[in-house]
Amino acid sequence: MQKRLYRSETDRILWGVCGGLSQYFDIDPTIIRIIAVASIFIGWGIIAYIILAMVIPSERSRATEPKETVKENIEEFKVTAENLGEEVRQTFAASSEVNRRQMSNRRFWLGIILIAIGIIVVLANLYHDLFWWFRWTYLWPVILIIIGLLIIFGRRKGR
Repeated sequence: MQKRLYRSETDRILWGVCGGLSQYFDIDPTIIRIIAVASIFIGWGIIAYIILAMVIPSERSRATEPKETVKENIEEFKVTAENLGEEVRQTFAASSEVNRRQMSNRRFWLGIILIAIGIIVVLANLYHDLFWWFRWTYLWPVILIIIGLLIIFGRRKGR
């Protein structure tokens, strides 16, 4: 039986070109993928991959003519692109919802802290003897330091 080159249906990451080439040449698919990634940096890898993906038929292809093969493959690209786009959209939608909730929580607690500080300052101005033990000249620098620490540690936590 004659050996044929197909795009792999089982050993695929994007369209199965590297998997199909590895099966055809009986080479480890990782080696083919490394060559493919290296060729991207040379400049012709992406174009070559797309051309091969359009021309090489899929393992389950029923096309008998090259023109039909290209039509089938382009239709598959369309479906793959739509699925990939939907996955990206869902990922960003989910992460933006989590970010909105986190931002909402941070704003809530920042508001509570600012209100508490405001109440303390108003009470200290109304009743001078109430906070006789506290040095008010240190209040604003301490607040700035706390806000800076919250920003720094909040960014690390979000990573």
